[in-house]
Amino acid sequence: MQRGNERFVERLPLVLDRPLYAYGLTTVFCASALLLRIAAEPLLPSGYPFVTFFPAVILSSFLFGVRPGIFAGLLCGLISWYVFIPPHHVFAINPAVMVAMLFYTGVVAIDIALIHFMQRANFNLAVERERSRTLADNRELLFQELQHRVSNNLQVVAAMLSLQRRHVDHDVARRALDDASERLALVGRISRALYDPSGAGQDMHGFLSALTADIMDASGRQDVALTVAAPTGLRLDPNITVPLALVVAESVSNAIEHGLPDRAGHIHVRLAQTDGALALEVADDGHGLAPGGGAGESLGLRIAHALAAQLGGRFALTAAPQGGAIARLDLPAAPAC
Repeated sequence: MQRGNERFVERLPLVLDRPLYAYGLTTVFCASALLLRIAAEPLLPSGYPFVTFFPAVILSSFLFGVRPGIFAGLLCGLISWYVFIPPHHVFAINPAVMVAMLFYTGVVAIDIALIHFMQRANFNLAVERERSRTLADNRELLFQELQHRVSNNLQVVAAMLSLQRRHVDHDVARRALDDASERLALVGRISRALYDPSGAGQDMHGFLSALTADIMDASGRQDVALTVAAPTGLRLDPNITVPLALVVAESVSNAIEHGLPDRAGHIHVRLAQTDGALALEVADDGHGLAPGGGAGESLGLRIAHALAAQLGGRFALTAAPQGGAIARLDLPAAPAC
């Protein structure tokens, strides 16, 4: 309702392209003011010749602009002078009449001037608002284009690395190029998924569900079940969401590759928030940790440790009591969106 009122005010004055309508309606307002003044005559004390005509002038100026307002002021002034200022029904000229008409003229002139300046200011405000809206739309388009270009460039680099591996004979080097290509492609997909020019952030439950489903599809494993648990409506700053998503991707990929390489199983991703602090767990029911295996042996886990440190948190990979492994990321209080 408030927005509708603002749009109506921005359109004032009305009927600028049809002035006859404006003057016709102004005449109706003046006639209504005359009838109302005649009806109120028994209730009013002696005097008050202009009491019902001021609203007609103000309304005409407000709706139709300065010229219909001046027309209403002249018409209402003549009617008041002729009908309600003694001697009645003549245009008498004497000091008392002149003082009354000067008072009426001054009040009407001030009313019309104030309404005119208000409408000019309102018009300029509407122009600036439209200009700001256009700039905001252009900014959003530019931001979207930049976001798409960054994501596309990451995908191109990932594709170039994938092509380069064909010319590498060393197995370790081929594997390193594969890992780098997959991670760059993943960063590009995460960046595209997180695109929001308002900076509102993504709902974490839906975002993690889509991310882990993408990882499972890429692995080609149909025998591994994956579930995601996260607070409903939780939204995080993108600066936190991107590293957190990369940690989830590394942990899920590690669980598939090392915990469940040759057997069916289950992976559970759980994100919890307590007093602003975040706790992420990626648990699997696979083979567990290799004897003597450290959490920092693989490149993926070293990346997870580095990302955790970047966020001021801590990452750990431990054996689960019931078998399998748990990758846990603890972060301090994080700003929500």
